[in-house]
Amino acid sequence: MASKDTEAHRPWGHYVVLEDAADHKVKRIVVQPRKRLSLQRHRKRAEHWYVIQGEAVVTRDGEEIPVKAGQAVDIPRGAWHRIANPGRVDLAFVEIQTGEYFGEDDIERSEDDYGRA
Repeated sequence: MASKDTEAHRPWGHYVVLEDAADHKVKRIVVQPRKRLSLQRHRKRAEHWYVIQGEAVVTRDGEEIPVKAGQAVDIPRGAWHRIANPGRVDLAFVEIQTGEYFGEDDIERSEDDYGRA
């Protein structure tokens, strides 16, 4: 079980780091209704998102992909992406990161609803 210091709150919801290893990182991410993450890309990692609750719209390099609980989408390294919760209940998904580096400073943002650079 994750310790308290692995939980991070953001304007769109929160996430908990479930595992942080040399070759991968796993998070459980919750996005509040009608919120979305920034449009972003990563240079050093790819991501696999598996939705466990709610519904999502994933934007990946300009394509909008509806995703429901029990479905997954892959985000290749370097792809512009975001996830949005269009529903009325929390969206929860598991993110599996693979690559060479998993720090939060490997986020390049193009658009952000909350004014983050």
